[in-house]
Amino acid sequence: MPELRPILLVEDNPRDLELTLAALEKCQLANEIVIARDGAEAMDYLLGQGPHAGKDGGNPTVVLLDLKLPKIDGLEVLEKIKKDQKLRHIPVVMLTSSREEQDLVRSYELGVNAFVVKPVEFNEFFKAIQDLGVFWAILNEPPPGSR
Repeated sequence: MPELRPILLVEDNPRDLELTLAALEKCQLANEIVIARDGAEAMDYLLGQGPHAGKDGGNPTVVLLDLKLPKIDGLEVLEKIKKDQKLRHIPVVMLTSSREEQDLVRSYELGVNAFVVKPVEFNEFFKAIQDLGVFWAILNEPPPGSR
């Protein structure tokens, strides 16, 4: 049985955070959900520094990353992840309300694994998050270097 690794959710909007957590909980995933409310906190977690110094357990199974974040925006976080030898194989899903083509194009240029626009309608949002959770935490087989 594969090692159960956490899901890193990087979201600064309290409403979207609450809905995303509820949808993931409904999937009954056993993965711990680690929350970062800005890009700097996400990088601290991934690099095991600051309040996350000494964390063990390896990399998360997936990073669900908002685009518009305080301190370090989502594109910069994505770029840092994909340039880091120890982090670059972690799947990153950009989960955003942005429909701007430049955000989509830049995300893929930087190596994002998926770009998902948050549906506005509650039930669609809930279903989209559940589908993401099941795919990335259960169905997807990550490369050996992502652990």
